[in-house]
Amino acid sequence: MSNAVKKTGVKKVVLAYSGGLDTSAIIPWLKETYDDCEIVAFCADVGQGEEELVGLTEKALASGASECHIVDLKEEFVADYIYPTIATGAIYEGTYLLGTSMARPIIAKAQVEVARKVGADAVCHGCTGKGNDQVRFEGCFAALAPDLKVIAPWREWEMRSREDLLDYLAERNIKTSASATKIYSRDANAWHISHEGGELEDPWNEPSKGVWTLTVAPEDAPNEPEYVSLAIKNGRVTHVNEEALSPYAALMKLNDIAGKHGVGRIDITENRLVGMKSRGCYETPGGTVMFAGLRAIEELVLDKTSRTWREQIAGQMSHLVYDGRWFTPLCKSLIAASESLAESVNGDVVIKLYKGQATAVKKRSPNSLYSESFATFGEDDVYDQKHAEGFIRLYSLASRIRALNTK
Repeated sequence: MSNAVKKTGVKKVVLAYSGGLDTSAIIPWLKETYDDCEIVAFCADVGQGEEELVGLTEKALASGASECHIVDLKEEFVADYIYPTIATGAIYEGTYLLGTSMARPIIAKAQVEVARKVGADAVCHGCTGKGNDQVRFEGCFAALAPDLKVIAPWREWEMRSREDLLDYLAERNIKTSASATKIYSRDANAWHISHEGGELEDPWNEPSKGVWTLTVAPEDAPNEPEYVSLAIKNGRVTHVNEEALSPYAALMKLNDIAGKHGVGRIDITENRLVGMKSRGCYETPGGTVMFAGLRAIEELVLDKTSRTWREQIAGQMSHLVYDGRWFTPLCKSLIAASESLAESVNGDVVIKLYKGQATAVKKRSPNSLYSESFATFGEDDVYDQKHAEGFIRLYSLASRIRALNTK
């Protein structure tokens, strides 16, 4: 590549940098591909773990970056992206809690902010041309900074495999902790961790115990259940076991508690936005507990038509987040509708954790529409069952008329 004619037009680029194999190779590749180009490394701390950030700046500089910006986004990520999304009830294709998807817009936004700060004229990501993330990142870039050039090396360079990248770095004496024997591709943040590759590429293979990292196997979980209480206000978890916690702290505490009980594992074959199917295993222990709590309070406070509307919002929101359309008018509208419904989603719920399951066993709300005096099968003074006859005749009137017309 060093003997090839270099491209021009890019003077400073901000790279979304993780320190992994791909982005370690991207820094020297950018320097070799673009004439007189300065590379600024950017890393978003979205709760992937402190061990992922140790030595990151030194590694980026050693690879050829001029500087490295590590931006702490943990609290903002949970408060402004995760909480609004789960309030809508969004679950992609019935099971996926959108952990990777929800992180992309805040990362892209922060990357653009760093680009503006350092005066860059381009942004770069290490997403492959087969995946969803390229669409998510570039969709955000288009909405927030359409003037910035987007560089996607996996769609430009000739390298096609992990071995190619390792050889590339070895030729340039750039150290990496990666190896050709890496089994799984993983992506972690405060909400979840995803696992792809290895034996998971064959859907006939059951995931081995080596796949999972946040949760114990349900069969190895404690034989006694554990109960955790949540206080919920306006569709947001505010307390865990009566302790007031920030959104991020609440999620971290629930991750720890629920992970010990094997809660939050899913194994799915999903439809990627680009058209192909992919098989992935996801662990979302704390998030699974939060979902169970929110839905339990909703059961008490949302009437039938309101809950139907919330479910419609959830369906649209799940595809919107998965497809990378966070910074759109539709997303803003869906969140506003959800927040309106969530004004009454207040109360307390107790979740039972046992062998991989999170079950709401107690729930109460000052806004509850449930009335024992109305619902009882015993004698009551508040509901005249004779009134149901007229309601049923009107409710079934169209069916009655249709039947009469066919005689």
